[in-house]
Amino acid sequence: MIEEDEIIEEAACDDEQQQMFEHFRFDVDKGQGMLRIDKYITEHMELTSRHRVQLAIEAGYVHVNDKVVKSNYKVKPLDVITIMLPYRRHGCEIAPEPIPLDIAYEDDDLLVVNKPAGLVVHPGHGHFSGTLINALAYHLGIRQAADEGDERMGMLVHRIDMNTSGLLVVAKNDEAQLHLAKQFFYHTIDRKYVALVWGNIQEESGTIEGNIGRDPNDRMRFKVFPDGSAGKRAVTHFRVLERFGYVTLVECKLETGRTHQIRVHMNHIGHPLFNDDRYGGDQILKGTIYAKYKQFIDNCFKLLPRHALHARTLGFEHPRTKEWIQLESAIPADMAALIEKWRKYANVRELEEE
Repeated sequence: MIEEDEIIEEAACDDEQQQMFEHFRFDVDKGQGMLRIDKYITEHMELTSRHRVQLAIEAGYVHVNDKVVKSNYKVKPLDVITIMLPYRRHGCEIAPEPIPLDIAYEDDDLLVVNKPAGLVVHPGHGHFSGTLINALAYHLGIRQAADEGDERMGMLVHRIDMNTSGLLVVAKNDEAQLHLAKQFFYHTIDRKYVALVWGNIQEESGTIEGNIGRDPNDRMRFKVFPDGSAGKRAVTHFRVLERFGYVTLVECKLETGRTHQIRVHMNHIGHPLFNDDRYGGDQILKGTIYAKYKQFIDNCFKLLPRHALHARTLGFEHPRTKEWIQLESAIPADMAALIEKWRKYANVRELEEE
């Protein structure tokens, strides 16, 4: 047997997918007798059922000596076991709150929420109520105490920023969470965002590649490390939807899922998101010096007091039926109004230049 303090919980990574997983390692004692790996892990991990462990093994999340194993593998002395489990937050009470939810899809295994901008996903970091999870607890008719978890508790598989609107999938059970998490981990999920960015992008489409990690000079920001010296691999594909001269409407398809990926990648190529205060998009970066234009931009900022990003498309394989689920969310009213305002401005400007 190994002592409890020999279980190593690795530090959380900065990208959104890795934040959804807990990483564990067991160095098996030299006196350990042969034992099925699912039973061994269950005996050595708190708050984890054998069923959940078996699901993780089936999903390929358990390795012994760097090799994937099956549930009937017999643990041997000095084996090194590594485990990755979709994260289940404990130590925080989840109180149901009657917060309206815009549900795009729901069945016995999962639901997809069309999250409005401004809604925090999970309690913590100064937001201990009024979150999406509190709303889900009310919707599902449950309450989670600080030291326990309800099996029906909505389980996050990914996240989107507080001020980003759009589609977010939530699992209702272990099977769904493990299956969906695997799709996110292997980048088989179809995710497309619509963004309004500063500047007139020259290309009609393109791919942005560059490791993303925390900015060492500002821990609240992330940055691209082109030489790969830090951060994690990140790939964003984009195509132009509409041009308004000083700003461009683009669709961004995520190949990977790093924190702030679209915001960081677009800023890296010189086209930060419109009104993105963290990456400089809340300043006038393109246009004229005239007071009338400055007033126009100020009105735009007031119309959309957040960064212009919406998670419009979400596609995934259903964890139970294996059918492909494809959902699309309409651009919300505030962002649609901003786009229309820029469209009219661009048309007037074009007429004046003729």
